[in-house]
Amino acid sequence: MADEGLSVDQGIRTLLLLMPRMAGRLKRLPIPEQLRSFSLAPRHLSLLAYLLFDGPMPVNELARLLQVAPATVSLMVGDLSRQGVLERREDEQDRRRTIVSIAEQHRDDVDAWLSAGARAWRKALEPLTPEQRQLVVETLETYEREAAAERP
Repeated sequence: MADEGLSVDQGIRTLLLLMPRMAGRLKRLPIPEQLRSFSLAPRHLSLLAYLLFDGPMPVNELARLLQVAPATVSLMVGDLSRQGVLERREDEQDRRRTIVSIAEQHRDDVDAWLSAGARAWRKALEPLTPEQRQLVVETLETYEREAAAERP
């Protein structure tokens, strides 16, 4: 099928069937036993993924990456910090900023939670050229943006 290409309608039909399976698989991602008591939600998944893959960062940077208000991230960070999932510390270069990181005792659990998805994406993206990877990411971002715009 890849050699022949897809018409727009064939691509739409294929993706309309594929996307619910992908979403269902994401919803069934088991939260590691050690993290279950923390009431983690899908919104926490993105925040934890940034901290796991990109390392500790300021609240404002997390807000920019997550495309939400800094106050929203501050609330999530505060909640997860009180539960011991995240750690906050003062930025040594600018004491007004707070640096957020995953608590060391939960790092392996968070990694285990996210690693299956990361491995699947790696297997899907590695064979592609950097330009093809960019196209895949931009296509998914466009879909998400347009689907959100369609909702009242």
